[in-house]
Amino acid sequence: MQNPTPTGRVAVVTGAGSGIGREVARQMLAAGYRVALAGRREAQLKETADNHPEALVVPCDVTRPDDVERLFEAARQRWGRVDVLFNNAGVFGPAASVDEISVDDWNNTLAVNLTGSMLCAAAAVRTMKAQEPQGGRIINNGSISAHSPRPRTVAYTVTKHAMTGLTKSIELDGRGFGITCGQIDIGNTATEIMDTIGVGSGALQADGSRRVEPMFPVADAARAVLMMADMPPAASVGSVVVTAAGMPFIGRG
Repeated sequence: MQNPTPTGRVAVVTGAGSGIGREVARQMLAAGYRVALAGRREAQLKETADNHPEALVVPCDVTRPDDVERLFEAARQRWGRVDVLFNNAGVFGPAASVDEISVDDWNNTLAVNLTGSMLCAAAAVRTMKAQEPQGGRIINNGSISAHSPRPRTVAYTVTKHAMTGLTKSIELDGRGFGITCGQIDIGNTATEIMDTIGVGSGALQADGSRRVEPMFPVADAARAVLMMADMPPAASVGSVVVTAAGMPFIGRG
């Protein structure tokens, strides 16, 4: 149900065509946000928008600087500002250890997960510095792999550790401009990416065994993102970790 008293705040959500990004976008729209939906597949973005009057569909490849600039320009042209960026677009990358991964696969994973996040954050910061009133909030989607890796996920794990550095740098450099940045690290929410690593049928563990791991609804992960977005400008949520209850994360190894 749409909030009868909309916030009027403007959000950009990348990777909005599926998974966590789709659910976050829909919850933001329901809460009264005006939302620019970004992703590579226009048809899926339109499914997310579902003809909502405050949804703006902008096909975008976050690895392309021109696409990212066009995304933020579209939001500014439509609503005049950007208050929140949910930096969510990402890929899991190949299953490989450091001696197995190809340079192309390595570079492709870093391009989406890390360079794409940097480009979107840069465009958001430029917008937030220039607008009146100044400021805004960036929420980076990390992963529990920012804390502890799964086996044979070298490229993905490196990008998520690097995301933590990006988050802290944005938070530090944004202080004088009313810009805050936090990171949400989510473990085993029920999305398509979990199927690629076999969480529901048996995910590879550190000891070489496979284990069916618990998952939790994507709507609950999105509620945590919305909580971070809804915090007042005087508060900054630096880090949130949300996992399925009983997930083998604490004590992983």
